[in-house]
Amino acid sequence: MVNSKDFVKRLEKILEYYGISATAFAEKMDFNRSTISHLLSGRNKPSLDFVMKLLKEFPEIEMNWLLYGKGSFPSTLENSKEKEEQKLKPSNTSEKSLDLFSTTTSNDEKKSVSSIKSVEQNLDSGKEIDKIVIFYRDGTFKAYQN
Repeated sequence: MVNSKDFVKRLEKILEYYGISATAFAEKMDFNRSTISHLLSGRNKPSLDFVMKLLKEFPEIEMNWLLYGKGSFPSTLENSKEKEEQKLKPSNTSEKSLDLFSTTTSNDEKKSVSSIKSVEQNLDSGKEIDKIVIFYRDGTFKAYQN
């Protein structure tokens, strides 16, 4: 269980480390300012969605440190600064041209092909599909039924 008071201290430490305000943090995390305000005041506990977005936006933050205070922040000072600098630099994909039409196949591609073949075999088994449900990352879903 997450201790709210300790979580607030760790969240404040994150804001201080990156030198950003609660408003800027809310914008970066794509959350309402009131959500961040309620977390910082200890009124609300962090949601799973909040924790996952925070870890995605700031990969140098360790989940165990964020939730339980175990470990250190940042995980390693040098690595986190390097990662932050890399985030700010645009990637140069033009330096290396990608060979999109390469004929070599990786193990992942072979596994993917074999899994597609197994799906095709299951479809040929004479069974009929009754319902397909697609889940979206925003928490919504769409159901298709015969």
